[in-house]
Amino acid sequence: MTSQPLRDVDPWPAPRVRRPVDLTVSLPGSKSLTNRALVLAALADGPSVVRRALRSRDTLLMAEALRALGTRVETDGDDWQVSPAAPLVAGAQVDCGLAGTVMRFVPPVAALAQGDTTFDGDAHMRNRPVGTVLEALRALGVGVEDAGRGSLPFTVRGKGSVPGGRVVLDASASSQFVSALLLAGARYAEGVEVVHEGKPVPSLPHIEMTVQMLRQHGVEVDDGEADRWRVRPGAIRAVDHTIEPDLSNAAPFLALAAVSGGRVMVRDWPRRTTQAGDALRQILTLMGCRVQLTDAGLVVEGTGVLHGVDLDLHDVGELAPAVAALCALADSPSHLRGIAHIRGHETDRIAALATELAALGADVVEREDGLSLTPAPLHGGVFHTYADHRMAHAGVILGAAVDGVQVEDVATTSKTFPDFAAFWSGLW
Repeated sequence: MTSQPLRDVDPWPAPRVRRPVDLTVSLPGSKSLTNRALVLAALADGPSVVRRALRSRDTLLMAEALRALGTRVETDGDDWQVSPAAPLVAGAQVDCGLAGTVMRFVPPVAALAQGDTTFDGDAHMRNRPVGTVLEALRALGVGVEDAGRGSLPFTVRGKGSVPGGRVVLDASASSQFVSALLLAGARYAEGVEVVHEGKPVPSLPHIEMTVQMLRQHGVEVDDGEADRWRVRPGAIRAVDHTIEPDLSNAAPFLALAAVSGGRVMVRDWPRRTTQAGDALRQILTLMGCRVQLTDAGLVVEGTGVLHGVDLDLHDVGELAPAVAALCALADSPSHLRGIAHIRGHETDRIAALATELAALGADVVEREDGLSLTPAPLHGGVFHTYADHRMAHAGVILGAAVDGVQVEDVATTSKTFPDFAAFWSGLW
């Protein structure tokens, strides 16, 4: 279900780029890595540090959620100190805000506390799916009260321990359903075995990220069989993490090179990573850009023309809004497929993109699992974000190439990039 846009709330005139840019940018840390590192630190066998942590609404909500369970999280500066609680405590209410990672990752942790922990969040979050996680927790021996909604608000009734074991679920709506159980699973008496049955799991790189981080903490994970993950019970070793830049947040900046025919370097791009945003290298190459990964960072040079693409974005659906914006500016048709699951993100992103792109003149067709775009002249107007940071990214990309685009509620970018609007406006 698509959230309704906040009609013309704070429409922000998106800066138009008039000449080829030549920029070098440093990006904040990855939200996905930061929040996984915080959860594992809270469950570890001693204190640890999350270095270069992303300071954003989502990560601060995660820190506060873990504090509610007794963990000490010091968020001063760039390096966050985490001291686990032994035992975890219950009795608090967790504010999920608009953070899917908080809504899905924290309940399996709260199940280890003795007592009730309640969860709620922003109004938009009550449309986001979490019932699969709640049903899985029940199957693993955890009490959950949600009045049959399968959504916020709900209460986890912890008993101080979780039996764990095998659970079969359908994670075709979100890879976070799997990651949520894997992150806490080593602390369950029998560990956890998660078996997926259903359509293909989206965003598999995020599960690979979870598995890699668990192994860094000394947790034994068996992922050798498709659609099955087994976490052995045992200690989660305290490990310091240094957080990579958020590569998905790089999309609008690299897009500047593409739409202006200029050059953009994003510093400190990792040579190896499990982040979905790394797929931007291949996508931008296919669209006609010159892309080079150097020791200093990723360099993208635009050629003055963007080509349409036919892409299955199933594993990297979070990039779809930015890619769709670029496709609306391309010189040939594009088809974006495999992303039905992004209908359950902060908003129904497929429907929202179809609506907002069409409002600016794009020739766009909404498909069940994606979008088809045909070249058409674009014009200015208000681009609504539906309280979704990735929609805001699409809006600013279009605004860089089209006169008169205004992005409604651009402040929603604070979810993963504080002060984005000011940073963006000061680039050229």
